[in-house]
Amino acid sequence: MSGEYSFKSKVISIDEALSKIKSNDCVISALGAAEPKAILEQLHTIADRVRGVTVSTTLPLHNGRWFTDPAMKGHFMHQPWFATGASRKADGLGTCSFVPCHLSTAGQDRLKYHLPNVFLGTCTPPDRFGFISLSLSATYERELMEAADIVILEMNDKMPWTYGDTIIHLDAVDYIVPVSYAPTQIPIPESDERDRKIGAYIGDLIEDGSCIQLGIGGIPNAVTGELLHKRDLSIHTEMFTDGMVDLYESGAIAKYAPGSDPRMLAGKMVATFALGTQRLYDFIHQNPAVAMMRGSWVNNSWVIKHNKKQVSINTTLEVDLTGQVCSESIGPKQFSGTGGQAETAIGAQMSEGGKSFIALYSTADVKQPDGSRKTISKIAPMLTQGAVVTLHRAHVDYVVTEYGVVRLKGAPINERARLLISIAHPDFRAQLQEEAEKLNYL
Repeated sequence: MSGEYSFKSKVISIDEALSKIKSNDCVISALGAAEPKAILEQLHTIADRVRGVTVSTTLPLHNGRWFTDPAMKGHFMHQPWFATGASRKADGLGTCSFVPCHLSTAGQDRLKYHLPNVFLGTCTPPDRFGFISLSLSATYERELMEAADIVILEMNDKMPWTYGDTIIHLDAVDYIVPVSYAPTQIPIPESDERDRKIGAYIGDLIEDGSCIQLGIGGIPNAVTGELLHKRDLSIHTEMFTDGMVDLYESGAIAKYAPGSDPRMLAGKMVATFALGTQRLYDFIHQNPAVAMMRGSWVNNSWVIKHNKKQVSINTTLEVDLTGQVCSESIGPKQFSGTGGQAETAIGAQMSEGGKSFIALYSTADVKQPDGSRKTISKIAPMLTQGAVVTLHRAHVDYVVTEYGVVRLKGAPINERARLLISIAHPDFRAQLQEEAEKLNYL
């Protein structure tokens, strides 16, 4: 093909894009900062003519009226694969219902449940051959686009061009909505003293030449700080973050990993989506060292196992004395999602020389019904009633708090209880010991 690729015939307005959505349609949105914000922020305007529309998202970053306004009940049902502060605003409104899933299979699981009518996403402007980049996520977008009846993308000149499974041709797109706004940014959380202690425990156990998976937050940021002096690290992670830019610029990341398994992308920093600050987006823009690949590949435990010394670092909300890990709910109330925690933890343990870390603070301040605050231990005799087990106790390797790190892999219940009590907050250890004895754990 020669000359410039013309896509003018595909260009429509936001109102025209919304007119494509009909009652009882199944709509899928791209993930996180790749979500089509301009379209979604106007979705509520069609409530007067539609009913029974389901909209699936992951990491929704906008507080759309279509699911936070009680008047939207019956018109729209938000079905997120991962809850955020935005989706939690819909609790009790009858406009939101969480979809349990592992990240790597979210797309395929959805196709087994309901084929999508409309896919909504974002992309960069095309190159002269008509190719575009889906930019900040390849997690499930390709699978759902290929299955949808209609594909509508916001073409945003502010989105970074990324390489990998994000590259598609405009011929695969039905309609384009031109927009221009900066992608949503997530500020870098400050690490406090607890974060730094946890980061130090984990950092001491990570060897040169390890392959790293971690997320965002005070604890992951603290871990990153402990890795800046390491060498020959590589990245195979669900989420690409600002911390990985720090690792690259410090010289900790190997530019090429000789002897890597030929099934892996040697010399590439691999992720399935990116979320962070503008500095991160500038770093990944047209950066051939970064590969944004489908979540079905990146988060597949049997793929992850081929990385030598794979290290998985995840945070959690609660751990019981047998090692069960709850990372997504507070009791029965959905707080986040399963995401890729189980997949990356299991994949790391299958890896030659791999390690998996579950990190949490020893305590939390919890609001009581009367409005007062109560400090509780996040290492508990049993998980809170209704809590979801995100990582099975048989798949737990290291557990870390600000009071230490213990390894549970292969340990019996009585030893697990002793180890976990040893890293609980000192104020709760006697109580945990007493409860463990009542439960015949000790």
